[in-house]
Amino acid sequence: MKKKALILGIESSCDETAASILEESNESVPNLLSNIVSSQEEIHKKFGGVVPELAARSHIDKIDLIVDKALKKSGKKLSDIDAIAVTGGPGLIVCLSVGLNFAKTLAMTLKKPLIVVNHLEGHALSPKLVTDLKFPYLLLLISGGHSQYLAVKNLGKYKRLGTTIDDALGEAFDKTAKLLGIKFPGGPFIEKLAAKGNKNKYDLPKPIINKGGCNLSFAGLKTAILKISKTIKNDQDRYDLAASFQKTIEEILVKKTKIAFDQFKKISNKKKNFFVIAGGVAANSNIRKNLEKLSFNENFIPIFPPHNLCGDNAAMIAMVGLEKFKLKKFSKLNHPALPRWQLDEKATFLKGAGVKL
Repeated sequence: MKKKALILGIESSCDETAASILEESNESVPNLLSNIVSSQEEIHKKFGGVVPELAARSHIDKIDLIVDKALKKSGKKLSDIDAIAVTGGPGLIVCLSVGLNFAKTLAMTLKKPLIVVNHLEGHALSPKLVTDLKFPYLLLLISGGHSQYLAVKNLGKYKRLGTTIDDALGEAFDKTAKLLGIKFPGGPFIEKLAAKGNKNKYDLPKPIINKGGCNLSFAGLKTAILKISKTIKNDQDRYDLAASFQKTIEEILVKKTKIAFDQFKKISNKKKNFFVIAGGVAANSNIRKNLEKLSFNENFIPIFPPHNLCGDNAAMIAMVGLEKFKLKKFSKLNHPALPRWQLDEKATFLKGAGVKL
C-alpha cells in the first residue's frame, strides 16, 4: 500500500508563529492532523502595531516549540515527514527568514524536499483543506497586508484582476480601530462596536468607487475617519462611526466584487462559478453576508474557509506543499526570502503616488 504523503507546514511571515501537519488522503480533502498558531498579540499591543524586530525575536524563541507541539498533536514523528513546506514571502523579511532558515535546516538534516510557498497562494488554496474545490475560481483575498481579486486558474497559475492601490483592507480596519481607541489588533472588534451604532450617521468617502475596475483604495477613507474621530464626544459617536465605516466597506466590496465577477466570467467557461473569500477580514460576518447575497444573485457559489483558517496559519502552507509535493515541484536550499512576491508575475505594481487607473 502506497504511503500517504505527510507534509510539515511552517508559517512566520508576520506576527504568527505557526506549524501544521497535513496528511494526504484518499478522500476529496486531506487529513489535517494538527494546526498550531502562536499569536504575538500581547507583544505588539502596546506599540499599536507589529514591530518587525520583536516579531522576529519571538519567532526564534518559539518556532522549535511550535513545530514540536504540532508533531505531538498529530501523533507523528519528525522522521515520518515527507517534505517541509514553508512561507518564503511576501511578508516581513526578518520574520520570513526565521521560518525559512529553520525549514532549510530541517530539510538538510532529514534529507527531505523543501517546498517554498507564496503566502498568498496559501490563502488561495486554503478552502481545499475543507472542500473539494476545482479550478478555476475567483479569489478575493482580504487580509492585514493584502487586498486582491485573483482568477485562480490552476496551481501556480494566477491572473490578478484588481488590487489595492494603497492600504490593505485589514490595515484600514486596524487603523480605524486605533482611532476609535481599540488596542491592536482592533480590526475584529470593529464589527462589535458597529452593532451598537447608526450606520447612516456619517457619510464616508468610497475612493475610486466609479473607476479603476475592481481595484481598491482605502487611504482616503482612513483620512476621513481620522478627521471625524477628533470630533467624537461619547461612546455612541464611536459606535456610529464604527457602523458607518463597516457599512462603507460593505458597499465598496459589493460594487467592486460585481465588477470582478463580470471580468471573471470572461475567463471562465463554467456555468457555475466559485468565489473564494479568504484572509483575516473574511472572518467578518457582515462582509460574509453581503458577499454571499451578491454571489447567489450573480450565480456564483461563495466559499469561505473556516474562521480558524482565515487568518495566517501553517495548514494553508502545508496544503500548497502537498499539491506541489505530488507534482514533485521542489525548491532549492538557497531559495531567498521574498518580502514582495506577487502571485501574478505579469501584474503591474500599483502603489504609491501617481498611480494611474
